Amino acid sequence: MTSKLLQRLALVLAVVLVCAYGVIGIPSSWEELESNVSDSVNLGLDLRGGTHLILQVQVHEAIRAEADQTISLLREDLHNQDIPFDSIERNDPLGVESADSIAITVTGIPSDRTSDFRASIDEVFTEWIYVPVDSSTWKLNMRPAALAAVKGNTVTQAITTIENRVNGLGLTEPTIQQHGRADAEYEILVQLPGVSDSSRVMGILQMTALLEIQEVVDGPYLSRSQAISSNGGILPPNSEILSERTRDTSGQSIRQWYVLKRTPVVTGRDLRNAQAGRDSQTQQWETSFTLSREAGVRFGDFTGPRAGQGRLSVVLDNRIINVATIQDRIQDSGRIMGLSGQQEAVDLALVLRAGSLPASVKPLEQRTVGASLGTDSIRQGVRSALLGMALVIILMLIYYRRSGVNAVVALCLNLIILMAVLSYFGFTLTLPGVAGIILTIGMAVDANVLIFERVREELRSGKAVVAALNSGFGKALTTIIDANLTTIIAAAFLFAFGRGPIRGFAVTLAVGLMANLFTSVFVSRLIFDLGLSRKQQVKELSI
Repeated sequence: MTSKLLQRLALVLAVVLVCAYGVIGIPSSWEELESNVSDSVNLGLDLRGGTHLILQVQVHEAIRAEADQTISLLREDLHNQDIPFDSIERNDPLGVESADSIAITVTGIPSDRTSDFRASIDEVFTEWIYVPVDSSTWKLNMRPAALAAVKGNTVTQAITTIENRVNGLGLTEPTIQQHGRADAEYEILVQLPGVSDSSRVMGILQMTALLEIQEVVDGPYLSRSQAISSNGGILPPNSEILSERTRDTSGQSIRQWYVLKRTPVVTGRDLRNAQAGRDSQTQQWETSFTLSREAGVRFGDFTGPRAGQGRLSVVLDNRIINVATIQDRIQDSGRIMGLSGQQEAVDLALVLRAGSLPASVKPLEQRTVGASLGTDSIRQGVRSALLGMALVIILMLIYYRRSGVNAVVALCLNLIILMAVLSYFGFTLTLPGVAGIILTIGMAVDANVLIFERVREELRSGKAVVAALNSGFGKALTTIIDANLTTIIAAAFLFAFGRGPIRGFAVTLAVGLMANLFTSVFVSRLIFDLGLSRKQQVKELSI
């Protein structure tokens, strides 16, 4: 046996050992072996069972928020330039929730200040287009490019926030990605393998978690109408009315209404951390939070002069959680009390750490794949793969006799390499992925068939065994590389442009074909050479 042959054999053995370790590890018992094999590859939703969700991001809410922020800045800018106006309002025609219909209407601009108003829009509010309605009224519409950017950023930020929340739950191998047409549907696909009870997960994912600490202007009132009438029927500028659920002296649940400053003192974006815990005195569950350095300074400057007289409200998703009097200067921390229990406190801390959604999400589809269905899929997939492999092995042994053993060994090593790559790189195996494995089995055998038929042709032409092998492998190599390479390129496009199950199919197909190039050409030839090296002269070949 030559040194070159020994080097090739050592390479194949090293590949086998590395791949076998990736699949089975180093088990100390049969039970551990079974556990290692079952845990080596991550199973997708269709094989493991779990929760499948399609969420739609309500991008119109983000556009409304952008418009409201522009209104606040525009009002301040006009005041600074002493440009008088009557009102600046956001209008959604006929209540349509389409983001494209949202506009800002500015009334009461004097005709002699029109040029100043237009200059301000052109210089500061470059994302908006102004259109005159009449001599003193102007309508602002967001530019199409800016509108598309806000929509795209909203969906991207929503995906990132949902990923953070799912990771905070400790779930393994989730799938979170954009779904459908990116420019029209604004949908997010969420697949959570192993999650059978989706109620808590759905609650966490749907929570916008927009935390705001706002100054209380007046209240409480027993109704919204009472809050408005007490202010002369007109709310003060930059204010809003929100409600709080609380209990009266008899323990009955009631709703109270407060007038709040619309502009918050701090928001959830200013948080540095959030943790769930118990109040040291009441032992009630609460969520404590810590502000960033800048927000802490700003919060301290606000609460210091108002100590003993001002009131603050903690508002979560436009719902007042609690209202408290400012007892002293508050620097960089606070507590959210009035929660229902431990679960709400823990979930609230989780979503606050993950960040608020830029807009709410609406569930379009929600279904649970049972573990039994996943087990059935695994059983049927494994059965199909084993049956197909067994038939292929039998046919190869019958048709190519002892040379068929080469194809069988190469085929088994192909599957070991494929499973090891899935394990090492953390790829998720789905039901279409199983289909890709079955297709790989067929294509792996096809490569050996090409080689064996070429060798047969060379033997029939009168060549010696060694010469026939050299010529057969050499002539089949180009065809095998072309066939596998073109299919790998197709699989790469499937992975790049496909989603979900299509990607699973593409991964197993591409990895299987790359392993096939190694096993059918390199390993199969090595087996022939090892057999020939044991004999000084070989006159015939069992093929």
